[in-house]
Amino acid sequence: MLQIKRTTSDNPDFIALVRLLDAYLAEIDGEDHAFYAQFNKVASLKNVVLGYLDGKPIACGAFKPFDEKSVEIKRMYVLPAWRGKGFASQILAALEGWTTELGFIRCVLETGKRQPEAIALYTKCGYAHTPNFGQYVDVENSACFEKILV
Repeated sequence: MLQIKRTTSDNPDFIALVRLLDAYLAEIDGEDHAFYAQFNKVASLKNVVLGYLDGKPIACGAFKPFDEKSVEIKRMYVLPAWRGKGFASQILAALEGWTTELGFIRCVLETGKRQPEAIALYTKCGYAHTPNFGQYVDVENSACFEKILV
């Protein structure tokens, strides 16, 4: 069973998982990676969730305020050996629960069109495709989603 831990971006387990995530995304995004990387800094994320199996970190996710009523889901990652087992859904649910505890009512997120498994996850978890927002407005590879939580 996945054990969920709330923490911040200073957590060494989160930092290690994000390094693996960044390497994975650099491979998928190719030359577009530098553009996306500038929006994925983790230096001051106050809301991070880690998933542990047998004491080992295997998954993570985070959120940051987007506007007064919304947060942006960031840095979702599951180690390759553990994908397809529902752990990403559990991380996302933990983030959504924390979000509502803090009084937010909506989650937004951006993922790449070259990540069909991420798009499938968000769709399965009730996220609806929206027009690209913010820095992603004119980015061909970006797919943006939202979910109203209440």
